[in-house]
Amino acid sequence: MERQILYIIDKDYKSISDFLKSKGYTSSNIVELKKYENGIVLNGTWAYMNQKPARFDRLLVRVCEYKKSENILPVFIKLDIKYEDEDIVVVNKPSDMPIHPSLNNYENSMANALMYYYRDKNFVFRCINRLDRDTTGLSVVAKHFLSAGILNTFMQRREIKRVYNAIVEDDGSLKESGTVDAPIAREDDTLIKRRVSSEGQRAITNYKVLKRLNGASLIELRLDTGRTHQIRVHMSYIGHPLVGDYLYNERYYDKENVRPLLHSKSLSFIHPITGEDLYLECELPKDFKERIDEYV
Repeated sequence: MERQILYIIDKDYKSISDFLKSKGYTSSNIVELKKYENGIVLNGTWAYMNQKPARFDRLLVRVCEYKKSENILPVFIKLDIKYEDEDIVVVNKPSDMPIHPSLNNYENSMANALMYYYRDKNFVFRCINRLDRDTTGLSVVAKHFLSAGILNTFMQRREIKRVYNAIVEDDGSLKESGTVDAPIAREDDTLIKRRVSSEGQRAITNYKVLKRLNGASLIELRLDTGRTHQIRVHMSYIGHPLVGDYLYNERYYDKENVRPLLHSKSLSFIHPITGEDLYLECELPKDFKERIDEYV
């Protein structure tokens, strides 16, 4: 896979490297581009990163992807793709689908599905906003190392805005809106479960009630951080665990065929290469809507 990106230098920069960093390129992106002959071309000539470009110069960046995720088995699984271009793909992930292959989940992940979808291309699976196995909704995947590096920088800067929907237990005591600012750490003696702990990493979740139901509420959540199980841990911590949450809601401990009712509703971010504003949204899945109807 090869992607060519043309820039017109818009002002004075100390070096080509300085210009690329202003576009969000990471240091590792720049190191990778140095490996390729004609990876950086200034006005038609192969250039060095420390060269100083002039205003209105033409800078061509060639992104070459020669590798594949050889350890991920390509498996045909139907995908609901909401957006795709040369640089990214955004998938509406169903429930009961992990992002990555793992023990006992070697052939049913989103990674398996995308490796099959891009089976005739050099494609390395690089997911930017990972979702839990049972969380539905939008997940963005970078199609080459450059878009991955820039999007990961956006995630670190909290510039990818993520909005979720959830159904939580509510006896009417949940405030109309609020912010949970509580650090999250791994639960002792487990690789999976998390808990609020002063020894953990800071985590911030903002929520608001969209609809009061009978014994539950449909809420919207926005994240300022991205800790493992953050929404599930925080809502349980304030006494309003997610409906169907077999890890953090004692009502569903040891129950089969349930899932936490959590949905990645929308993503908004600047496109890593073109710089355009992107807003993507997907509707609630069928089982989510059915549970809302049950509570009405």
